[in-house]
Amino acid sequence: MANANGGILGKSNVPSAQNEIISTFNASGTFTTASLTTAVEYLVIAGGAGTQGSCGGGGGAGGYRTASNFSVSASTGYSITVGAGGPANNTVAATNYGDGSDSVFSSITSTGGGSGGTFQAAAPTASAAGDGGSGGGVGGRNADTAGNGGGSGNTPSTSPSQGNDGGGRGGGGAGAYCGGGGGGGAGAVGGHSRETDGTNYIHGGHGGAGTASSITGSSVTRAGGGGGGGDNAGTSGNGGSGGGGRGTGTGNVYRTAGTVNTGGGGGGGGNPAPTGKDVLGAAGGSGVVIIKEPAVLTNTSGMWTMNAVYTAVVGSNWT
Repeated sequence: MANANGGILGKSNVPSAQNEIISTFNASGTFTTASLTTAVEYLVIAGGAGTQGSCGGGGGAGGYRTASNFSVSASTGYSITVGAGGPANNTVAATNYGDGSDSVFSSITSTGGGSGGTFQAAAPTASAAGDGGSGGGVGGRNADTAGNGGGSGNTPSTSPSQGNDGGGRGGGGAGAYCGGGGGGGAGAVGGHSRETDGTNYIHGGHGGAGTASSITGSSVTRAGGGGGGGDNAGTSGNGGSGGGGRGTGTGNVYRTAGTVNTGGGGGGGGNPAPTGKDVLGAAGGSGVVIIKEPAVLTNTSGMWTMNAVYTAVVGSNWT
């Protein structure tokens, strides 16, 4: 039967529908697309970095990558890797010891956070802050110049950026008392160590803030950097919003690990800790991969052009 817009109605062409599907991977696995899915929205966060002791810098947050309309094939399996948080290094100073592990979905790789540095007498040393998705904070009593020493974020480079740099020395001369810098977060750089008297920056830097996402339907902030540890009874740096751990500082404040499945960086250890113990570092939080398949509805109007009808009839698909 002809209608006003030139199409005709098919008697038994039933619309095909697929509801929105959200898949959250807190551990590695396989993601299989639904039969009508050809594009998805994703959020891929790597593992946050662990930290070292003795006025350690905060751990960098895991790399944070997100986008929509990412092309996929329907009814196809994709391997998912969820990066582990980096371990705490409580034995010997070593660069990259506590780096977080990468998270991967299809061609998208988010890089693990860079480990926090530890007590340094000269820079660079084997205890320097690590590079990564977000960089680790500089270790205390370092020989870096003001504002420097933090690990580099967005390493390797992605566009948009997957993270930010870690915090460096706030000021003062080389070798002066100095807390650890804050780890970089997905949404902001890590803070530099903070001063008491213009020379000794004994307070740990705050971790960089994470970034909020509403991919699951509600806004959740993830991938915050870890706070730096204080030096010589300095206060701790706060963890960045989104799972960053707090550093150790005066007043019986002890370092905490990055929150699991947020990619948050761990908090740095103090030097000395308030009670003469707990100069140790903390682990980073594991990452997460979230994928949203949009709702799909095809042939919703039941209206068909003449060319579509002809093709269906020739193919014996018109009844």
